[in-house]
Amino acid sequence: MSTPPAEIVGLGQILWDPLPGGKALGGAPFNFAFHCHQLGHPAVIVSRVGRDELGREAREAVRALGMDDGFIQDDDSHPTGTVTVELADGQPRYTIHEGVAFDHIAVEPRLLDFVAQAKVVCFGSLCQRAPASRETIQRLARAAGAAIVVCDLNLRQQFYSPEVVEASLRASRWLKLNDDELRVLAEMFRLSGRRDTAKVANLRKHFGLELVALTRGANGALVQTPDEEVVVPGVPVAVADTVGAGDAFAAGLAVRVLEGATIAEAAVFANRLAALVATRPGGTPRIDRADL
Repeated sequence: MSTPPAEIVGLGQILWDPLPGGKALGGAPFNFAFHCHQLGHPAVIVSRVGRDELGREAREAVRALGMDDGFIQDDDSHPTGTVTVELADGQPRYTIHEGVAFDHIAVEPRLLDFVAQAKVVCFGSLCQRAPASRETIQRLARAAGAAIVVCDLNLRQQFYSPEVVEASLRASRWLKLNDDELRVLAEMFRLSGRRDTAKVANLRKHFGLELVALTRGANGALVQTPDEEVVVPGVPVAVADTVGAGDAFAAGLAVRVLEGATIAEAAVFANRLAALVATRPGGTPRIDRADL
């Protein structure tokens, strides 16, 4: 399949989540790209899989979702990424296996050109746990030009450091994080303020971010820019699991801003999308936009 121009690029891990109902393709950047795609915006995942059965199945799954696999690299030496996920009260607990293909994403000249033309580029911290992918992702983030560069933190296990987090935030225009991650960053960077809104403001100012989105699970979300703060309440739903809900929030926010919505309108839309994703198993459920 030839790769069409993409408005939106997800950079980082694509992997298999073994969920109770069977394995599901996931990874935060892939989930983000998928939700942007199904909301009607051309989106591509840049990642790497092993030249193995799971890698072949990953490509097939990407294409089955209507997406292009043209920027997923093949790796002859490392297996396709996998994660063990256990659900406790609907909350995922992850064991992410190391030494896998997405730890070795390589810089390609066509990638630099491709990313430079994107309108939104999203990446996280997990895929920067290994030097090869870290260098690639940070280089691509710097090449993103005028794009909205979104850092969607994934502070998993021991796979992050203050240095990686700081470099990621300084390369970004937007930050999406959850309340647990805000507590980690508040301690890591000694953010002042007793309330979340003050901590978010200090984080935003410290790194010169244009927007910070704080997801709060059942309690909704807070979206803050230098000019406004939007607080949206939680949407009561019957939760199947929360896998991918935060990725859906980031996708909904980015898509609606691209479409010309106000920050408040985009935040409400993103919150509804995340809630709807939480009612269905896995991180990439099919969603009809009309349901929102």
